[in-house]
Order: sequence, then structure tokens, then C-alpha cells
Amino acid sequence: MIAEKMKGMVANSSAIRAMFEEGNRLAEIYGAENVFDFSLGNPNVPAPEAVKKAIIELVSESDPIVLHGYTNSNSGYADVRETIANSLNERFGTSFEGKNIIMTVGAAGGLNVILKTLLNPRDEVIAFAPYFGEYRSYTNNFDGVLVEISPDKETFQPKLDEFEQKITAKTKAVIVNTPNNPTGVVYSEDTIKKMAAIMEAKQKEFGTEIYLISDEPYRELAYDGVEVPYLTKYYDNTIVGYSYSKSLSLPGERIGYLVIPDEVTDSETVLSAANVANRILGFVNAPTLQQKVVVKCINEKTDLSFYDRNRETLYNGLLECGFECIKPQGAFYLFVKSPIADEKEFCSIAKKYNLLLVPGSSFACPGYVRLAYCVSYETIVNSLPKFKELAKEMKCI
Repeated sequence: MIAEKMKGMVANSSAIRAMFEEGNRLAEIYGAENVFDFSLGNPNVPAPEAVKKAIIELVSESDPIVLHGYTNSNSGYADVRETIANSLNERFGTSFEGKNIIMTVGAAGGLNVILKTLLNPRDEVIAFAPYFGEYRSYTNNFDGVLVEISPDKETFQPKLDEFEQKITAKTKAVIVNTPNNPTGVVYSEDTIKKMAAIMEAKQKEFGTEIYLISDEPYRELAYDGVEVPYLTKYYDNTIVGYSYSKSLSLPGERIGYLVIPDEVTDSETVLSAANVANRILGFVNAPTLQQKVVVKCINEKTDLSFYDRNRETLYNGLLECGFECIKPQGAFYLFVKSPIADEKEFCSIAKKYNLLLVPGSSFACPGYVRLAYCVSYETIVNSLPKFKELAKEMKCI
């Protein structure tokens, strides 16, 4: 008999993963080239050539006992953490040291580490809908309570008036994801400043610490010169979770980090606890080979022109079909308004045309669907006639 908590998690297992598996099934029937799978945010832009070169050099030239052994600290290699801190300081004008960095098993591992560090049972974690659905599970892992802020369907910027009302004495953390999954929206500097002011006032009102957790796997994926604010500059109790999954196209390698600045209240204790959480959650330490790869490739980036071409082609193509969608500023997702109230039914209808979409209810925003455009350009182009057929059935055109 499985745990009671797991029963609910199994019942609500990821719709994203389920749709991806459905895509594999349909591909066997119709051929992969005739199935248009927009379900999973799995980059198909190759990692930079420097990544391949770094891996070959490390495996060929390093002492394998050292390269594949445990790190001296659960936080990761000292030189890796120092390199990352220096890079952040150069880019954002911060003043981090290696001790402020904890290497993690991707951003997801980092979020679990910091929530394990911070949460007591029944503590509240606020998330702005639409949000990555796994935030529910990550919070539930440590018996926290996820509090949702309803979406502003005009701009998809956070609703700050509702946010202010829903902060309580039990609020321990606020998760911000920008560029956002699933909308591609970048939260503006004005939004961040107002959010920080609200949180500062609420800390004083309740005499508590409220931590702002910035989940940043899409930071490097921003288009048209859009600036993504670095949140530690606006609010002292900010902790950043980062992943190289998208910036270096390494989702399966599971490498990322946490930034816990000195400005965080009792930062040394938080750092120490997060270091222990990294171990006792079973991660032990982040993958050692990938830590060393990060050092060698600290200034490398994925070619954004590929995603940008997909973004423009799919966005404009859907508009021509009569669908409604806000143009994404970052990440690689389009969040499209369903032409019928039940977006799950719309996803089911779309499957008739071998179009695989993810319902917005997975992101706490019913009435919308998410399309991940990190697919081949040919998939984008070849899908548009099918979207046109779907639009005709739905009477969009």
C-alpha cells in the first residue's frame, strides 16, 4: 500500500508527461513526422560545441577517481562555485562569493532543497498563476500549503493587490518564475519593485521573514532585447534557483545552483541548512562531471535565433488562424486561449489533428493551453495547416 500523500500525487500525475507519452504512441501509428507534439519543454537545440569539447577534455585528461568522486562539500566544488559567483557579479553588479552558491541537481532539485530548508508544516508558499504545476508537489513534499494568486489574463503580470491580501503570518515563501512557464511573460522591473515593497511591509507587520524564491531556468531565453530583472537587487530575502537545462540545452544532465546572498536574514544558518538538505534529500552533491563542464562553459549560450524563429512563425501562424495569444517575451512557450470554455476538451479535439497541447489547468489557469515551441522548425511549419483545420472546426475562422 503506497503512502496516502502519494495516492493524490499519482492521481494528479503530470498532464505534460502524459501528453508526451501520448505523442510517442501516436508517432508509432502515424509516423513521427505526422505528429505535432508541443507538450514537453525539452530543448532540441543542440548544446554548444564547447560543451562536447569540455566533456571530452575532462574525461580524457582528469584523474577519474577525482572527477567521478564525491565533492569535499555537499555544496559542490569550491572553484565551480567561485566561478559562478564571479560571473554573476560581472553580469548583474552583485557581490557574491563562492560560499553563496550551492550546486544542485537542476533548478527542481534546488527548489526542493530550499523548501526543505525553510518550511515547517502548514507554512504557506505563494505562487502566481499560471505557474509550473510541480510547485504544488514541491511544496507538498514538506507539508507546506500552496497559496495561489489568480491570473491577470490581460497581461499575465502578477496581481499585486490580491497578492498583498493573501500574505499572512504563515507565509514563508513566494515563488517567482520569470521568464514565465507557461506564458513566456517577463515580469517587469516595476512589478518586481512593487512586489518587494509589499513583502517588506508584510515582514514588518507580522514580524516574520518572507523569502522570495526566484526560479530561473529560462533567464537566458529572452527576446527582442527584453531585460530580465535580477531579483536579489530588489529584496534582501531573495534566493535564486538556476538551471543550465535550457541555457546550455542540458536538461537530462541535471545541473544547476542556488544563490543564497549574505543579505538573506541569518544567511549562514540558511546556507548550512541548505547544504545539509542537499545531502539528506538524497542528492548528496550535484553531478561532478557537469559541475566541471559548467566552469569551462560559463560564458556559453544556446543559439536563441532558433527559438526566436519558431516563436515568430508559430505566433503569427496561430493569429492568422484566429486563435488568441499573448506574444511571449522569453522562454519557449505560447499560452493560447481555448476557443471553448473546457480547454481539456479542446486538447482532446486537437488530438484528432495529431496536435498535442497541454491544458492550462495544469498551470492553475483553465481556459488556456500551452504549446512548447522548442521543436524543429519543420514541425512548426507543417503543423500550421493542421491548426487551420482545427480553427475551422472550432469556428475561429
